[in-house]
Amino acid sequence: MQHTSSSAHPAPAADAARHYTLSDFDFELPPELIAQHPAAERTASRLLDGRAETPVDRIFKDLPDLLQPGDLLVFNNTRVIKARLYGAKQSGGAVEALVERVLPNNEVLAHMRASKSPKPGAVVRFADAFDAEVLGRGGPDGGLFHLRLSGDPFELLDQYGHVPLPPYITHADEADDVRRYQTVFASAPGAVAAPTAALHFDEALLDAMRAKGIRTAEVTLHVGAGTFQPVRTDNLAEHKMHSEWFEVPATTVALIEATKAAGGRVISVGTTTLRALESAALHAPAGTTLETGSRDTDIFITPGFQFKVVDVLITNFHLPKSTLMMLVSAFAGYEHIKALYSHAISRGYRFFSYGDAMLIQR
Repeated sequence: MQHTSSSAHPAPAADAARHYTLSDFDFELPPELIAQHPAAERTASRLLDGRAETPVDRIFKDLPDLLQPGDLLVFNNTRVIKARLYGAKQSGGAVEALVERVLPNNEVLAHMRASKSPKPGAVVRFADAFDAEVLGRGGPDGGLFHLRLSGDPFELLDQYGHVPLPPYITHADEADDVRRYQTVFASAPGAVAAPTAALHFDEALLDAMRAKGIRTAEVTLHVGAGTFQPVRTDNLAEHKMHSEWFEVPATTVALIEATKAAGGRVISVGTTTLRALESAALHAPAGTTLETGSRDTDIFITPGFQFKVVDVLITNFHLPKSTLMMLVSAFAGYEHIKALYSHAISRGYRFFSYGDAMLIQR
């Protein structure tokens, strides 16, 4: 399996000239702006049109009017699995697990919380319904638990797992979260967090896009729990990005190349789609735009990054000091993003996974 890193990208001189630190991406967010539930209708969320210097307040269902025939919308078709499990060790001690990645042979990699970490050979009983044997530690940095479940992981999680709502959503998962913390086109199970910019789309909006001559394509990137991992070093170069599996199919590459050749724009729905596309561009064979196929990426996009594929980005509002704040600042310009966030806070936009969205261009 190939590994993609961002180190190969030269930085544009204007952006690279400034040395950014973690504190540059901090901002004060009133707690009441953190959305705890989605809007009543997916397309009723607000959309901050930040493509020009002066932002415009819109509604998400306005999106077809803001795009052009010949544009290509690229979605992440990953499906959120009910990755959170509650159980007990043989000693009776409580265990909480979050499945990060499903492997062959009924095995998984998972984060586990317990008063004392279970050792290899230990058996954990989940939901009083199935067992997991601890095989050892695994994952890119050895920080995850390698488990073998007593049945098919996808089936067991679907039956006994809980929706892995982000840490800033304070309610336990409910029936409505099963439906709403999932895109309407989710098809490839494996994510532990939703590609949230795509949560605003419903079938009617997708039909309206196609009727206008806007095409759609898909990639898969299984969003990991590391997306919520805080950056703990003020020197951004010292941050180690989490690794996620992604796939860019040949059909999507062909659509992107045809769109570019015809003068259309590639519009990434969400930062996860953007990470997949720009990762695939890093090692594209000569004469092509992107490398097809699947691999892992730990791409870390900060100001100075040179984008090769994505022209326009639809994205939600992100956590202070997060890698995604750095990504959108790299994409649309640091000062511009700072101004857009100030505008959004002053106008009471809803933040994070269940919040509102913005439209920006590079």
